[in-house]
Amino acid sequence: MTAPAVTTTTTTIEVAESGTVLRFSYDDLLRYHGPGNPGGVAHAFKVLERALPLLAAGEPPERREIDIQTAFRGPGGRDGFELVTRAVTDQRYTVDHDLARPERGPTLERYVFRLGYRGETVTMVLRDGYVTQEFIALSRQETRSPEEERHLALLKQQMADRLLAPPAVEVYDLG
Repeated sequence: MTAPAVTTTTTTIEVAESGTVLRFSYDDLLRYHGPGNPGGVAHAFKVLERALPLLAAGEPPERREIDIQTAFRGPGGRDGFELVTRAVTDQRYTVDHDLARPERGPTLERYVFRLGYRGETVTMVLRDGYVTQEFIALSRQETRSPEEERHLALLKQQMADRLLAPPAVEVYDLG
């Protein structure tokens, strides 16, 4: 069983570099990361889609001035943020386990993202219903059979599809 084709979206994220506007689609982020973690890439895309207009008053922010802190340690998310902001390269990307919110339960506790830009900060938390308990359990399993790996790939793609379908305001809350 192979994962279904990646859902595409026409939405783009806009940032600026030295005044030149750069636009990134989900497909751009996924090409940069590769096919391994489409759900994590979709999280980065939705967080940026939601947060950047709030941080920069609707204008494309300068990409190299955006700071990111998160409890989420997935490589798809990291790479998605890196492509758009260069925060990993410039050491403005931090995985901070203290940002986790255990009171939200194991399905939601790590989906917390704090973005900063020119003195403004927003914190995003994932709404319920986008990440399944089955995905969390299987992804945290130390060893997986080939069949479980295939099923995990399917779960990752299904999560990406759920994340990409609605507007970002319906996926991530300010928190």
